[in-house]
Amino acid sequence: MTGNLFDPPATPGPAAAPRGAPLAARLRPRTLDDVVGQQHLLGPGAPLRTAVADDTLRSVILWGPPGTGKTTLSHVVAATTSAAFVELSAVTAGVKDVRSAIEAARARRATVDRPTVLFIDEIHRFNKAQQDALLPAVEDGSVTLIGATTENPSFEVNAPLLSRSLLYRLDPLRDEDIATLIRRALDDPSGLPGVSVTDDAVDALASAADGDARVALTTLESAASAAGGQVTVAAVQQALAGPRLRYDKAADQHYDQVSAFIKSMKGSDPDAAVYWLVRMLTAGEDPRFLARRMVILASEDVGLADPQALGVAVAAFAALERVGLPEARFALAQAALYLAQAPKSNSVLRALAAADDAVARTGNAMVPPHLRDAHYKGAARLGHGVGYRYPHDDPRGWTEQQYLPEGLRPGEIYQPGNHGDEARLGAWRTRDDGR
Repeated sequence: MTGNLFDPPATPGPAAAPRGAPLAARLRPRTLDDVVGQQHLLGPGAPLRTAVADDTLRSVILWGPPGTGKTTLSHVVAATTSAAFVELSAVTAGVKDVRSAIEAARARRATVDRPTVLFIDEIHRFNKAQQDALLPAVEDGSVTLIGATTENPSFEVNAPLLSRSLLYRLDPLRDEDIATLIRRALDDPSGLPGVSVTDDAVDALASAADGDARVALTTLESAASAAGGQVTVAAVQQALAGPRLRYDKAADQHYDQVSAFIKSMKGSDPDAAVYWLVRMLTAGEDPRFLARRMVILASEDVGLADPQALGVAVAAFAALERVGLPEARFALAQAALYLAQAPKSNSVLRALAAADDAVARTGNAMVPPHLRDAHYKGAARLGHGVGYRYPHDDPRGWTEQQYLPEGLRPGEIYQPGNHGDEARLGAWRTRDDGR
């Protein structure tokens, strides 16, 4: 009787889904052997498989794109663990729900000595206060946390909570994994018995799914419903609204694709630069953000090797502001192609870093007397401007004199690169006639 007071409500995981449920729900795995993909975590001897099979799971964060098995794995745990299994969704649960689940877990442990596994779907949607409410219970072992997230935990999960959990990353399913799921759907009595799928349609489904099991099965079910007994490529294409581009601005896809875009331009690959630009624009990235990144790269990575690069990037940004999308895609693509093919120099970046260091070291270093303001009455009596050599009086057009404060020497901050225009910019000073 007492134990029943602290038993959690029934969870929807292990039980078979009703006949009218979506195909993905009807085929949800109930054991580790049923799970497709993620062999780095679930293969023989892999850490997650061993922990689940031995019922020794400790708090974990499951991170991966949609449809890769995060919720499925939590339901497998629900079916195999001796612990009470409690499920919350961060979309609907608040701090009160979290604290209630933790209080029940502690009471359960104290009265019937039964541990609790607390599964929180979309844990990245919890704010800091909600995540902080979990920390003491995870730390003292009152609950074993399973947090599922599509977003990079380094940005979306509090560091103390993340440090007390194991992080497992789930990969997009391979095409052969998707094909296995499709065959299972055709063979399973609760799937789509009596339906056949052509080999080309299987390939089309795998391509459209882009590693997402749920998309593959949902598209298959829709195509089967429309086509009847045999699913063809045409039926798959009809079931699809358009290409699926996995991209979440708050998730790792955003950071990874932006990184690929910048590194492609920096690495002088025009094809990749335009590919990543168009992919992000198609997925809904803010074009102003991409334009800003190109302006930065024009100085940081092209710099004086091609001084026109900054003007090209700024002009593309201005074109975007004036004409907007989709027409401004031409200007953005032109800038990306230009920057990718321009000679590269990071001398501006290095000079800024060296100047920052010099300012930090020298503090309030005095301006050399001959460089000080001498336009006012009495400045000469103070020695201001005395000894200054006017560059235009020299036939070379420049003069050698001390411009840096004491403690710094010429060449300590700016070191020119040897690519493109930069190699020529200062060369005229080495010629006696200044030409």
